[in-house]
Amino acid sequence: MPFLGSAGMLISLVIIAINLSKGRRLAGRIITFGLCTIMALHLLLTLNIILMPYPAQVDRTKPAVTATWPLAGPTVVGWGGDSTHTNLPHVIWPSERWAYDLLMEPYSTGSTHFEDYGIWNQEVLAPVSGTVIAAYDAEPDIEPGSEDILSMEGNHVYLKMDETGTYLLLNHLRQNSVTVQVGDQVKPGDVLGRVGNSGSSSEPHLHIHHQRQNPLSTPHPILAEGLPLYFTGIDAEPMPEKGDIVLPLQ
Repeated sequence: MPFLGSAGMLISLVIIAINLSKGRRLAGRIITFGLCTIMALHLLLTLNIILMPYPAQVDRTKPAVTATWPLAGPTVVGWGGDSTHTNLPHVIWPSERWAYDLLMEPYSTGSTHFEDYGIWNQEVLAPVSGTVIAAYDAEPDIEPGSEDILSMEGNHVYLKMDETGTYLLLNHLRQNSVTVQVGDQVKPGDVLGRVGNSGSSSEPHLHIHHQRQNPLSTPHPILAEGLPLYFTGIDAEPMPEKGDIVLPLQ
């Protein structure tokens, strides 16, 4: 539908231009253009042509989850929050509407060496109690800044949460670092693996988000419904935003 809408937009613009040149009425053509724009909206969002969060309201989306912080040290929120200003790569997608990308100093160094990034090889801690439904770490980490992407999510651990029955996804883990297996029961603070640079990742970081649907049975990852994710036990707002420095409280 988005592609048909885009084609309709272009055709409508051509017809509107012709009608303008001939002095014809435009009301019907403008309505058609508006309908085609609505059809094309999601494509325009994902291409960043229209900068608008995927339609959802954090205070009306349930269930929300409050989790513990997945890293032990001071962390920089690379992307997070509820707006295009603080979370542009994520809020345009329904599945990643409230996702986070987490970093540690130093970051954005431009180096091609993993060890030049503070979050590289840091332990990833379970933020919630739940059951491991996916645990994968066979994918090689890619050189920072490269485009040698083998998958979107890379090495990962997915949890089905005891509290809500919804799902928490942690992506871009280091190859051969995952310490849990499918079926394991975990509680907050258990080690799941280590941060890497696998999948669609420009530099080592941890991606985490909450969604309603089981990621193993969803036809395509972006078709899931993203849900709010808050954090407790940190010296920051429960939903930290881009640029926030988060320190877990002891």
